[in-house]
Amino acid sequence: MTFEEIKKKTVKFSILLIVAAVVLTAGYVKTALTLSYSKGERIGYVQKFSEKGWICKTWEGELQMLPVPGALPEKFLFSVRDKGVIDKINSSVGKKVSLFYEQHKGVPTTCFGESEYFAVDAKTLE
Repeated sequence: MTFEEIKKKTVKFSILLIVAAVVLTAGYVKTALTLSYSKGERIGYVQKFSEKGWICKTWEGELQMLPVPGALPEKFLFSVRDKGVIDKINSSVGKKVSLFYEQHKGVPTTCFGESEYFAVDAKTLE
């Protein structure tokens, strides 16, 4: 084998490795954002809800959950990706809300949300 043949094979192999890494990473991110580890509902008051980030803008919220009498209040941090849910939450700030969420573990960056809990629906209760 000549040096030129080895060089061509090395370049082809390097390109193949890069393409495989990109495809595998994209597949992992899609799987992490599609499959939910758990889902549920939390009830409380949306205390804070804002769009954050320098490059990746995400909507982040804080739900003040209703405590049992005598217990300390608990905060539930969540992210939102759906425009319809963002509008529902914005219209219910300060009101009692039932927040439906899905938990996605292993999301690789905060470009999709700072929390692993993603609100998928919200319903105003008052």
